[in-house]
Amino acid sequence: MAYNEDAVLSKLSALTETHESIATTAQWIMFHRRHAAQTVHLWLTKLKDLPSPKRLNMIYLANEVTQQSKARNKDDFLRAFSPFIADATALSYKGASSDIQNKLRRVVDVWRERKIFPMEVQDAIDSRLRELDSARSGGTMFGSTSLSSPAATVPPELAPLVTSQQAVTKSAQALKTSLTTANSDYSKLMDPAHAPPQAPVYAARLNGLLKNLANAEGAVTECIKTREELISALEKMLSSNRQALEAEQSQLRNLGTRKTAVEEKKQAIELSIIGGLPHNAQEPAIGEERAPSSSDGHDIARPQVEALTPPHVQDHEDFYDHHPSEQQQPQNGHTHPTGSAPGIEMLSALASQYESVPTRQAKKRKIDEAEDVPDVGIDADVAEMIQKESTT
Repeated sequence: MAYNEDAVLSKLSALTETHESIATTAQWIMFHRRHAAQTVHLWLTKLKDLPSPKRLNMIYLANEVTQQSKARNKDDFLRAFSPFIADATALSYKGASSDIQNKLRRVVDVWRERKIFPMEVQDAIDSRLRELDSARSGGTMFGSTSLSSPAATVPPELAPLVTSQQAVTKSAQALKTSLTTANSDYSKLMDPAHAPPQAPVYAARLNGLLKNLANAEGAVTECIKTREELISALEKMLSSNRQALEAEQSQLRNLGTRKTAVEEKKQAIELSIIGGLPHNAQEPAIGEERAPSSSDGHDIARPQVEALTPPHVQDHEDFYDHHPSEQQQPQNGHTHPTGSAPGIEMLSALASQYESVPTRQAKKRKIDEAEDVPDVGIDADVAEMIQKESTT
């Protein structure tokens, strides 16, 4: 059967789960390995149209083709399948039953053990399956990596970058395969050193080369698009982080200013506490007496201090039980001589007042008979004072 799109789709539609069907179809596809890129595109299109149970047959077919190509050291289909095998495996795995998912995992494990695909492709397959397991059960283990590990956690701010980076990686892998195929075919068909085949064959190969060049061109366009999206996402994140940085720097300056003001206020209050002033009081002027204050900042009233000089006798006349006129009366019938000294008259009057206080008992004391001092019943101390005064 000649190779064309209808023939490939017919072979894929008739594929069953039996080993004979898969091996026969794989041999026919490998025979037309020059059309590896086109065959893989048709294979992926057919896989997307099939229901979930029959997608496993398409994975089995890809496994047979890639393993046979690896054994024969033919990398045409390996390069053709590498950009799409991760998406195809994830599409077949998503929504499938547990039995089908276990079968798909065994196929993926075989690819890893035998190193069918490059390591980055194998890692992409495992990552896609882990994402599906995480979305379904929130932490299912797949292989030797735990989905609940910190490495599998992506901050929400980086989610757009992760998506864009995955798209870039996927498009870069597709571009690599398409460019390799297109450059290889171009070198074979356009190199003057190689003799061209017969005209009909040469025209058919040139037609295939045009398709490969068109595929490579589309892959380059897609890669440019995804990379521009990644750069745009990075610029948005960079811009938002710059704005956040400016806001944080402004907050830092504001906090520094407030800290300085609070520190100055604290020092002022501490100085006022040490100086005995309330925090809202002003320092007294030089030479001005500082008013005492209590611990709560209120002024304390000054105590009333009694004067040291005793009051004059005439200021406390009401302290005694007699009137001033009665104080002038002589006691015991004695009169003060008019010719006495002024000091003696004053002391005699003072003594007569003390004698008239009702709370004290009147005591007559003897004085020296030699002195001319009337017997007015004065105290001994007062009499001594009078004697000294008269002597002088």
